[in-house]
Amino acid sequence: METRYSEHPAMFRNNPLGFVGALLLVPLIVGLVILLVWWLKCISIRLSFVGNDLVLEKGLLSKDRTELNVDSIRTVNVYQSFFNRLFDVGKISIFTAGDEPEMEVAGLPRPNELRELIKKHQAD
Repeated sequence: METRYSEHPAMFRNNPLGFVGALLLVPLIVGLVILLVWWLKCISIRLSFVGNDLVLEKGLLSKDRTELNVDSIRTVNVYQSFFNRLFDVGKISIFTAGDEPEMEVAGLPRPNELRELIKKHQAD
């Protein structure tokens, strides 16, 4: 199966001021702990578009995997603040039925590219 999109949430691009602040705290060791925990949170989440499915995997040791068929997606919402737009990251929410999103991931690189991939696949 072809993987068209596969990303973890970004660290620096998602929160550049927090990243710089953590770097400034590195000499106090607190910064290393903050960066390590943040990095582990980022690598424990992956959103992929594989074949006809959107796959959200969460977890390092234990895994939580959610798959949605792209044809069942009703709405894709991308939220980007001003700084998110500058760094091309954002929060993406995927809705199938109802008012609550089935998938929601913040800090994803190139969220509009994923939205366009989903729309293009639904049109085919």
